[in-house]
Amino acid sequence: MHFEHSPKVKDLQKRFVVFMHEHIYPNEKTYRQQIARGERWQPVEIVEELKPKARAAGLWNLFLPESEYGAGLTNVEYAPLCEIMGRAAPFAPEVFNCSAPDTGNMEVLVRYGTDAQKTQWLEPLLDGRIRSCFAMTEPDVASSDATNIRSSIARDGDEYVINGHKWWISGAGDPRCAVAIFMGKSDPNAARHAQQSMILVPMNTPGVTVRRMLPVFGYDDAPHGHAEITFEDVRVPASNMLLGEGRGFEIAQGRLGPGRIHHCMRLIGVAERALEAMCARVQKRVAFGKPLAEQGTIRADIAESRMAIEQARLLTMKAAYMMDTVGNKAARGELAMVKVVVPRMALRVLDRAIQAHGAAGVSDDFPLAAAWAHSRTIRLADGPDEVHREAIAKLELKKAN
Repeated sequence: MHFEHSPKVKDLQKRFVVFMHEHIYPNEKTYRQQIARGERWQPVEIVEELKPKARAAGLWNLFLPESEYGAGLTNVEYAPLCEIMGRAAPFAPEVFNCSAPDTGNMEVLVRYGTDAQKTQWLEPLLDGRIRSCFAMTEPDVASSDATNIRSSIARDGDEYVINGHKWWISGAGDPRCAVAIFMGKSDPNAARHAQQSMILVPMNTPGVTVRRMLPVFGYDDAPHGHAEITFEDVRVPASNMLLGEGRGFEIAQGRLGPGRIHHCMRLIGVAERALEAMCARVQKRVAFGKPLAEQGTIRADIAESRMAIEQARLLTMKAAYMMDTVGNKAARGELAMVKVVVPRMALRVLDRAIQAHGAAGVSDDFPLAAAWAHSRTIRLADGPDEVHREAIAKLELKKAN
């Protein structure tokens, strides 16, 4: 592994930092205010104003490695840029058209979509004209084991008929969410990992009903949101099938690897920002006759946070390096490790920062509480810790044979 970034990446880093200081950080308050007032489930004005600026600055669609559609960055090259965006998540990633779940869905379409599917869905997603969602998790089964999924995808002539009940479908609250990638069983009698398929479902298709938006620790994450959706006798053309019947797990593995590491890259940025906020706060507050920054427990928390961030970043970079050099399958152990390690690290750093802020830390006057709530969900998103630990243990036990 080479720890020195290339001149191209250094240049992009500089441009990102400038853009963040000129356009993102000064508008974070505006972003929150615009969401809070008026119609909350509509695109945010400041985000739409800044998107053309990001495109003009060449900071657009940077997440697609080895692709004619993106910037051609490797995972290692994208990592420090994704971290910078994470410092102001969820605001910044959308400005650069690098936000989930659209990034993962675009990667699916690039890898597995037909030319017609790319024209209809990928191109407007890359252009930022529409948004998308990924309909996999279900309320009635433990979806951490995707073989449990009950939703059905049944062939009927030139169409597929789709029935299912999904929830925690992130991004479905946005009125621009035009398409869902839906996972369901197309052949319940096939081999265990060949029963599932993925298919494109336009959100305006009859039978698709958003039942409610689900809050996370009291945050509804408008206008993005996390929806509970029912699909009742939804009919879509057979040409909407992705890759072919029975290949849902294959697509899921291709999609979730990059998605997992992108979450971790952003969370390192979240942790860095939290540590900076903590250091700033404790130098301004006095307790028991001296600044909090001179208290031993505070200093220990700062040191522990810095060490944990550095460890997590190095592991993330190793996983990214392996994805680039030996492929996602060979890197599955490292991907599983970062998916456990990084969210836990971010939560600990955020918790220390909240503690250092006192009661203010749990209020909406600072972004720490909201960041903690979001970061806690990542221990469940794209597979819970328990599934990833099991995968890590299996790989270790194989080495012993």
